[in-house]
Amino acid sequence: MTDHKAGVPTLNYFVVDAFAERVFSGNPAGVCPLDGTDWLADDLMQSIAAENNLSETAFLLRKGDRFGLRWFTPTLEIDLCGHATVGSAFVIFTELGWKSDVIEFDSKSGVLKVERKNEIYELDFPSRPAHVAEPPPELIAGLGATPLEILKARDWMGVFACEEDVLAIQPNFDLLAKAPGGKVIVTAPAKNCDFVSRFFAPGAGVNEDPVTGSSHCTLIPYWAAKLNKTKLHARQVSKRGGELFCELRGERVGIGGRAALYSKGRIFV
Repeated sequence: MTDHKAGVPTLNYFVVDAFAERVFSGNPAGVCPLDGTDWLADDLMQSIAAENNLSETAFLLRKGDRFGLRWFTPTLEIDLCGHATVGSAFVIFTELGWKSDVIEFDSKSGVLKVERKNEIYELDFPSRPAHVAEPPPELIAGLGATPLEILKARDWMGVFACEEDVLAIQPNFDLLAKAPGGKVIVTAPAKNCDFVSRFFAPGAGVNEDPVTGSSHCTLIPYWAAKLNKTKLHARQVSKRGGELFCELRGERVGIGGRAALYSKGRIFV
């Protein structure tokens, strides 16, 4: 859209707290719905994401009965992001007047669906099972703790004995950033839900992500096998915290959560 008074091109912009019942919790995602039929230039989208300085900013482009969806951290474009997909769906449902209870997105990870079930926004994402792997020395040194298991899918994953072990980790982010990929999930069984996790991604410009949908593409198949159940209740125990309702669906996973609108406005570019 254009600010006709000033004659300056602008974008609508929303900040949505995803996997959250209320603002100031969950993971804040920037959402920019685009007009027209073309993406903005990649360097402009990257500059907007860097200026927003949220863990991810999502860009939406209407494509008939679907939307194109791309995600940028402050430093790079990524191939999959859960919380900014929840935030994007929230904006489409509540701000753009979408009538159906299902949205389909075209993304770098294929077609992704979000279904609205009352106050829950449920993602249908690819499952990304992890396999036992030899960790680089920077990973263990960066965590400052030795997991019971180390596995690898898109990201590294360290499994610990209990929730308290996960909460106690104080990473050296400079060291973690030097590990291949620069991203690691830490997880453990929990008392008040099935499992907890944290996600460190200094290699992508995000030291600790508040709540990470994409990491649950790996967490869900792991814990489903360990706990012998396909429906799981999870919490990400970052400072802000978040709640996720998970399901293993063969080669796909369901990841559900609530969302709350924090702000809306315009970006002048």
